[in-house]
Amino acid sequence: MKKYLNMIPIKKPFIKTIILVVITALVLPNCVSIQTSPVSGNKRAYGYSWEQELQIGKDADSEIIAQYGLYDDDELSNYVSELGQELLEVSHFNREDTPSEYRNTDFTFRVLASPVVNAFALPGGYVYVTRGLLAHLENEAQLMVVLGHEIGHVAARHASQRAAEQQFGQLAIIGGAVLGESIGLDGGNILQLSSQTAQLLFLSYSRDDERESDQLGVEYSAMKGYKASEGGEFFRSLKRISEKSGYNIPSHLSSHPDPGEREENIPRLANEWSEKGYEQTIVDGDEYLNMIDNIMYGDNPREGFERNGIFYHPDLKFQFPVPAGFNVINQPSAVILVNENQDAVVQFSIDNESSTPEESVKAFLNQEGVNTLEQNATQPNGLTGYEAEASLQQEDGTSLTIDITALSYNGNIYNFLGYTTSDQFGAYQSEFNSVPNGFERLVDSSILNIQPVRLELIKTTRSGSFSSFLPSNLPLNIEPIDVAIINQVQLEENIPSGSWIKIPRQ
Repeated sequence: MKKYLNMIPIKKPFIKTIILVVITALVLPNCVSIQTSPVSGNKRAYGYSWEQELQIGKDADSEIIAQYGLYDDDELSNYVSELGQELLEVSHFNREDTPSEYRNTDFTFRVLASPVVNAFALPGGYVYVTRGLLAHLENEAQLMVVLGHEIGHVAARHASQRAAEQQFGQLAIIGGAVLGESIGLDGGNILQLSSQTAQLLFLSYSRDDERESDQLGVEYSAMKGYKASEGGEFFRSLKRISEKSGYNIPSHLSSHPDPGEREENIPRLANEWSEKGYEQTIVDGDEYLNMIDNIMYGDNPREGFERNGIFYHPDLKFQFPVPAGFNVINQPSAVILVNENQDAVVQFSIDNESSTPEESVKAFLNQEGVNTLEQNATQPNGLTGYEAEASLQQEDGTSLTIDITALSYNGNIYNFLGYTTSDQFGAYQSEFNSVPNGFERLVDSSILNIQPVRLELIKTTRSGSFSSFLPSNLPLNIEPIDVAIINQVQLEENIPSGSWIKIPRQ
């Protein structure tokens, strides 16, 4: 957790989309570079030189790791990396006509700890898949198409192409997502990213970019003998997730192809490679499922969760109340509480730089533009603390009033930063104060010992509808349809005896 969160401008509607709020000062390239495309072999304009792309990816990689965390499973991480390296052998980075500057580019493949179904690539050879995505795949062939798709973005230098077009004033960068589909974006996690990393992570590729990466993902997979048509099944899952979550975007409004379109196109592309003589027989379902057996599913409650108006953090052994009507965004760097009207925020984080609560609060008050209204020591629930009220004038003339409290607990300094527009502060002051005043030690053993949900691999011993294999009580807020989507089946679909299925257990 970092010291302080960036102040979020309060405008109406306030934080209507917290995902995009940090992308306010994008880093644009200084000049356009004309270079050869490793995919087409033609000259074209790029926003960055290839050397710059290599450095950009390297710099952003450390930020991605700090924000999302790496999934703690070396065997699974090595497995994903080995598959990615296989695809690179037949990619446009390792062909006879590959320009020398691209040949044998080092790629890094990482599994992130995020539960969101996500995969993305950074310029210069950094490819990420989340544990959430891996939980939704059924075999190695599907993973190969996903990895090939992301390698394709790097090979075609799509991010650099978009950066060049932005410089020409032809493109507005907006929030984007995995494989081009907006599905439950892990928006809170970008609040601490640099503007350049946020720009890259939420870059909106064009429909043609996404289609080209689909083609390359299928091409690379087919050339290694994998049944690339299986990738269509994954996009069917994306469509189901999208429909259930309500995050789906009408295709004419999205800059990316609809997952239903891609569900149909990928098998067609795979067939074209079959007609070229590439035998595609490798699926490796059993091997893949064995690799993800016991994978974590959903949010990890040990890193914090909200239940019945209380936010609990089992690992750090604390709890605090969540005001009625406030929603919780839990991220590695902070916990954000946003009210339903989206005009008030409480931001909770750890201050790793200050040694006392007073020092922590005064460090905030001493920032340029912050006007201190009052400050004093406090002792909520017997803890050493310090609190203050301050105001801040925004560029648009709006005045913010800020309530900041720092507390010392178990060797850490914790900050609570509540703020809204000054004319509304009186209406929210009690809610702001209730959060740090309710901060206390977590002693409930059932919560202290709570464990994350994991997917258990089970082999059926009879045939029957998928729903008949589900336990009567699923953990947390998991619904039967969620489990069906994980397994890429319908609830009433007949499952033959001897089939492997994934069941969530806690």
